[in-house]
Formats: sequence, structure tokens, C-alpha cells
Amino acid sequence: MKIVLFLLSVCVLNVSAQTTIPTNKFQQLLDKSINNKTVFGTQVSILTPTESWTGAAGNLDKESSFYIASTTKLYVTAVIMHYRSLGKLTLEDTLGKYLPQPLLIGLHVLNGNDYSHVLTIRHLLAHTSGLPDYFLGKLENGNSLYEELTKGNDQSWDVEKAIALSKTMKPLFVPGAPGKANYSDANFQLLDAIIEKISGKKLEEVFQELIYKPLGLSKTYIYSDINDKTPKVMYYKDQPLPIPKAMTSFQGDGGIVSNSQELLTFLKGFFNGTYFPVAYLEEMKEFNPIMFPLENGVGMMRFKLPRIFSPFKAMPVCYGHSGLSGAFAYYCPEKNVFITGTVNQISQPQLSYQIMLKLLFDL
Repeated sequence: MKIVLFLLSVCVLNVSAQTTIPTNKFQQLLDKSINNKTVFGTQVSILTPTESWTGAAGNLDKESSFYIASTTKLYVTAVIMHYRSLGKLTLEDTLGKYLPQPLLIGLHVLNGNDYSHVLTIRHLLAHTSGLPDYFLGKLENGNSLYEELTKGNDQSWDVEKAIALSKTMKPLFVPGAPGKANYSDANFQLLDAIIEKISGKKLEEVFQELIYKPLGLSKTYIYSDINDKTPKVMYYKDQPLPIPKAMTSFQGDGGIVSNSQELLTFLKGFFNGTYFPVAYLEEMKEFNPIMFPLENGVGMMRFKLPRIFSPFKAMPVCYGHSGLSGAFAYYCPEKNVFITGTVNQISQPQLSYQIMLKLLFDL
């Protein structure tokens, strides 16, 4: 799912350093974050070189499951890079090698020129395809799909419908245009289809075989049953927003259910070479700005704030992904810390970053 970011109003100037996780202080921070106006529940897991900690507050406990939304995209990236390491694909492969022509026809037409045939897997992963976002782009009724859902109009779709919606919207730039990126969920709907074509299996089966089972993840899965009440319902402003039909539709662009502990286990695997050679990570660090303070690389994000936000201490640079639900999963190399969690709030995505930064500054 799309992440809407804006300037973060954070004030984390504490210059003290901790050699151990200050668990009481961290729990108090989570407790204080609950205001029952925007934040009704939060859950966070942290892994340092020597310790791990999980905390929760409000209507989430330490084991609660939640929607990780666009953080799901890291799982897709892991599979694509794994297939690359096996020689099953290259990032320069064009989409026509894997996807049916009806899906590709008219996919990217800009100023009378059709660029659909030059789109590559790299373009999709890096959001440099120029494709519009079927989720946030305007529909024929003038609303976006996001606006429809937040108004309570829950609905479902498949990859064909998602791409059909994208085709009604104008692309933003020529694929691979230097310095340009546009975050689009359509990119990852197409990557889902490529994974299923290569594997001959449904995306969830691939995740089960390559990620869930090897890591022992028993609470992680793609949401597929509208009657499944396991994940905590997300909030939009001060109201619960049950959108089960939509959540069964996101799949690899935002459909996974998990908790912070299992998300952390996956994140560690992503960065330590479990799925693909760690050498790939440097190649993936080709970043373009998308929404301040986020930049998008090849299949992952970089979270980087300028020094003006904390003149007395450098802001940590983190790599990973986050989601519209307030979920996040980041690795901070300079601290060698993994941090995952959620604030379970759709309307204010900055809240999860505020909490994350306050925790990181005390490590």
C-alpha cells in the first residue's frame, strides 16, 4: 500500500547513549503514545547485537497480529532477488518475457509513445517505471481508491483490475528517466504476476516455501479471507476502518499479516544474506526521492532526515520499508539495530517514525 509522508514533527535531542536496551523507558514511551484519538495500539520489536526486546501498549499486546501493509514489498523483493541469484531472472528482463500481452497492451503510453515494451523488472522494483498508482491516482469519479476505502466503501480487485485502473491514468515519466521515481503499487502487482509465472505457484505458496517455513514464521501470511478476524483492525483517525475486501486484494503490494517479532525475524534475514547475496544490497542502494524523508532504492527504502532535525546528534540512516497502516521495518547499520512495529493508524504515517526515532536515539 502507498505511504503518504510529510515533514516529521519530531524532537529527539537526547544525546545520552545506552549500552543496553532501556526496557522500562521504552515501555513508558509506548504507553505514553496511546492517546485514544490517533494511537489506540502500538507494538515494537528491537534487536541489537546483544539483546532483543518487544513492547506493546493500548489494544495491541506483544503477540497481536496486524497488517504490515506496504512493508510486504520487502518480501516480494526478497523473492525477486532470490530468483536472480538462482539465474531465473535478471533485473534487466523486460516484462514481456513473463506477462501476457493483454496485461501489457497500453500499460505505459506517454505523449503518444508506448513504452510498455521497455519496462523492466528493475523499473518495477525501484519505482522508476513512471507508472501511475492505481491506489492513489484519481478514478473516473474523481476519488482515489484510497479515498473510497477511507469513506467506508470497501471493495476488492485482482491484478487485472488494478492494472486496468492504472491504464486509465497518465504515466508520469519515461521509464528509467534519470533522478525520477514515483511510488506505485501497480509496480508490485506486476511483480506478483512475474513471481507466479516463474514459479507456477500462487504468491502465498512461494512465501511459504522460501520465507515462512525456513524462518519458522507461524503468524505471517497473506490476508485472503474476509472473515479472518486475526489481525487487529486498522484505524483511520479516531475510528476503526475494517476493509477486509481491500486487504484480500493487495497481495504483494501490501497484503501480509504478521507481528513485530516475526517481521523482525524476516528483516534480519533480508539483510544478512538469507535470501540473496549480501553484495546485492549495495546495488540496491540507488536511491531517488519519493516522499520526504523517504527515498526509494531497488526494492527497498532509505529513511534519512537532515541534521537540522537534531543539531546535537546525527540522525540514524535506516533501510527497509514502511506501510500505510503505520507498520515499519528498518535496519540501521551504524547502530547495527533492527526495529519493527506498528502504530496501526492510517491517517498519520509520521507517528510511527516519531516513535521509531525516539527509540533509536536511546540505543
